[in-house]
Amino acid sequence: MPRDEREHLGTGLEKIFGEHISSMIEDIQNNANLDDFGRRISLKVDDVHPNPYQPRRTFDQSKLQELANSINEHGVFTPILVRKAASGYELIAGERRLRASKLAGKEEIPAILVEFDDTQMMEISLLENIQREDLSVIEEANAYQQLLNNLNYTQEQLAQRIGKSREHVSNTLRLLKLPQSIQQMVVEGKLSMGQVRPLIALESETEIKALANKIVNEQLTVREVEKLVRGITNVGPKIKQPKELDAATLDVQRRLQRKYSTRVKITNNSINFSYADIEDFNRIIEMLGGIDEEL
Repeated sequence: MPRDEREHLGTGLEKIFGEHISSMIEDIQNNANLDDFGRRISLKVDDVHPNPYQPRRTFDQSKLQELANSINEHGVFTPILVRKAASGYELIAGERRLRASKLAGKEEIPAILVEFDDTQMMEISLLENIQREDLSVIEEANAYQQLLNNLNYTQEQLAQRIGKSREHVSNTLRLLKLPQSIQQMVVEGKLSMGQVRPLIALESETEIKALANKIVNEQLTVREVEKLVRGITNVGPKIKQPKELDAATLDVQRRLQRKYSTRVKITNNSINFSYADIEDFNRIIEMLGGIDEEL
């Protein structure tokens, strides 16, 4: 990921950690002078507890095995990030390294001990995964929802924190309205965000599941899915309905009808007079004051 994009993603966290958050995350990944951000220690892998705010739920086992093989041969280059817990230590960042170390049969792992609160843990866990592009869109949506619930952010505030647009946050969160089975298909890579987003318009869970299976079985494109959903929901251009008149305007309308002995209709920014024939037309014009002949 380009440096300028990393810095953009870190902008929100800088408000909490100070101006060094972007460089800190980069240094964690590049194994730079990590002692600037905490105390370097060596921990037993069994003493490190999972991060309760870890947004990522699915880990590619083949890639974990590749990392485990590398750790067996070269060791862990980049320390994990931890904080002290009531018992042992709580992982903040580096779950793949921890899992791969266990898979490699390692008893200890290098770590950096820092003092982070829950807010900082949640945000750095999300940020690290976004930077590495490790999250599925459903995991990302769940992470967003967790931040909204636990930290009372608005969608706008959350978007600013993570360096995304409010529209991106809103569209991602809408995916959580889908049935759990469909969300799991997205996590597993069977469906893309573009393919499932139109399904949100469907009200029937049975229809959503049936169409999701059709998408997978027939490898439908996003446009094909959108067309099918339009057919199901019968979506078309909506006719703008006139606003209902308030009591005062209705009274004026009735008084005009009595005065001019014709149907009068008040709509948005206009008053419409009906007439039966040319004589009736002239009568109404006269009552309205006529037309200046000079015009």
